[in-house]
Amino acid sequence: MNYEEMPNRPIMCIDMKCFYASCIAMLHGIDILETPVAVVANFDQPGSVVLAASPLMKEKYKIKTGSRRFEIPKHPDIQLFEPKMSFFIQMSMTITKLIANYVPVDAIHVYSVDESFVDLTGTEKLWGSPEQAAREIQAAILDQYNVPSAVGLGPNMLMAKLALDLEAKKTGFAQWTYGDIPKKLWPVRPLSEMWGIGKQMEANLNKMGIQTVGGLANADLNDLEEQFGVMGNQLYHHAWGIDLSKLGEPLITNGALSFGKGQMLMRDYHTRKDLSVVLLEMCEDVMKRARDAGFVGRTISLGLSYSRNAMTKGFHRSRTIDTPTNETLVMYKTCIELLDEHFAGEPARQLSVRISNLEREHSIQLDLFDERKPQRQLIGPTMDAIRNRFGATALLRAVSFTGAGTAIKRDRLVGGHLA
Repeated sequence: MNYEEMPNRPIMCIDMKCFYASCIAMLHGIDILETPVAVVANFDQPGSVVLAASPLMKEKYKIKTGSRRFEIPKHPDIQLFEPKMSFFIQMSMTITKLIANYVPVDAIHVYSVDESFVDLTGTEKLWGSPEQAAREIQAAILDQYNVPSAVGLGPNMLMAKLALDLEAKKTGFAQWTYGDIPKKLWPVRPLSEMWGIGKQMEANLNKMGIQTVGGLANADLNDLEEQFGVMGNQLYHHAWGIDLSKLGEPLITNGALSFGKGQMLMRDYHTRKDLSVVLLEMCEDVMKRARDAGFVGRTISLGLSYSRNAMTKGFHRSRTIDTPTNETLVMYKTCIELLDEHFAGEPARQLSVRISNLEREHSIQLDLFDERKPQRQLIGPTMDAIRNRFGATALLRAVSFTGAGTAIKRDRLVGGHLA
């Protein structure tokens, strides 16, 4: 692979380690390195998820992100806290402002609450080499806010992310070059250890005899494109460390832009009727975001996971419709069709919906056999305008006021958790 014409800028990907736990520890004056701390989504539910755990909590008590509250041992040294999402977001913005003391604001791309990409180009005269600048930023965040971090440094966003995930999260800092690809990236297995490859894609690649990232890099590009389309092309080039994304553009992991929403249900939902209520609320939210961004889509996906005690595995299915849409009820109807086809009748605990295969909404496509389509396409934006002005719960469908509805309760949350 010829890397001479490929992007080669000093891009840093910085991740705040145990961010939620570190913020909570700072708020309560606790030493995060000496105290076992866990942030639990909801104290009222024994099965509630652990959102963050301090290093000691992981090492001594084997509790990590994703563990359940009932798995946490009863020990007087352990301190449990519920999330304060508004404070976490405030801290994230404060740390971003600190980074802006070292680089221009447009050189920072906030990837998530606790992770950002930073272009360190041109900082040499002020802060030294990119490594020196990155370590200076790490030290400043730790000194001022007592939040430890890990940094991956690479010639593009992908390489910086890979250096972070595969090395720096263990060592605190890692710098990768294109020359490091065969030694550091290609041996990675299972394939899902590489950012951007999920379990399903890993299984599909395994069926082709591809077990490692090196095997992916040396596979036949035509075979990958025939099997996976544009995604196959992207996987191949990612295995070589190639990423042409510019800072601020989304790193696309599924081959296309999409709008989606996932929700962990607060109790087991046993019936199609109750699930349909939550699905309608979720479709409303997803399609509002699609309309706000000016997109319509053709492919609608539904995912469902059953309760831990269920005997059946969950499912994820998609359906492509003939006419692109951003109408809530069209998406909802398709999701209900998928639910009716695949729901096993066991208690459900998690739902996800998504619309993809997007295109810009340029005009209303008239349908001679659907006289009410123009009126229906005005309803969505009108409802959106009311919600934008008066709040998300200013206008709700009647089902949201039933026992199965979640929209009213979730409106009080930030990022799905306590504000």
